[in-house]
Amino acid sequence: MRKEDSRWSKLFARLLDLVYTPQCALCGEVLKYGRSLCDGCAGELPRLTPPFCAKCAEPFHGRIEGEFQCHNCGELAFAFEFARPAMLRDERTRELVHQLKYGRAIHLAEELGRLAAEAFTDERLQPALAAQWPLVPVPLHRSRFQHRNFNQAAEIARVVAQLTGLPLLAALARIRRTDTQALLGRKERLKNLHGAFALTSAGRRHLDTSAAGAILIDDVLTTGSTVEACASTLRRAGFEAVLVVTVMRG
Repeated sequence: MRKEDSRWSKLFARLLDLVYTPQCALCGEVLKYGRSLCDGCAGELPRLTPPFCAKCAEPFHGRIEGEFQCHNCGELAFAFEFARPAMLRDERTRELVHQLKYGRAIHLAEELGRLAAEAFTDERLQPALAAQWPLVPVPLHRSRFQHRNFNQAAEIARVVAQLTGLPLLAALARIRRTDTQALLGRKERLKNLHGAFALTSAGRRHLDTSAAGAILIDDVLTTGSTVEACASTLRRAGFEAVLVVTVMRG
């Protein structure tokens, strides 16, 4: 971000502070500059740190040397290279995500995007950073978008793009409405998502200039079925590699 843009952003944030008193979404502390999470609460949220599965990022509670894959990933083939959530599963982080998605607290996308961007400290993401791979948010079906009026993954991706300098690309569309995934297992989720995504015209135009790779962005990684379906669509279209970055490991 340019210095001039930064100055205008800070000025705008101060004006907002005069109209709306910003508070920490977790502890209620009064904040400045339009922030929604205090430094104390942000610092206390548990980060994902090694050891964890090199494929799905499932944390390993114990001591282990070097890179490893969990038992589940050893038996599965994925369309994405690896997934890298920034945060461990935690009720406080989950509450922030739920406030954004279901409480329409869109201002929290700024904080969740800041957290997601921490995943880029992982050395495995450095080649994608250097090559300027685009950030591709997991899309919503138009009916859900009309109900919610925003896509939480796109809002998080927008912040990650600002912080990393990576381009934002709406390469995917959700063309089929699917049943709620919450109560389904991984196999059922994948079946539910079959044929749900398609490449957009923006995605096709990008492939004309570069097919090296893309980074999927979503809020939470649980079974990985949604990002797997998205990654499969991107790979079939011609992207050579797909990585996944999320805020939290579900």
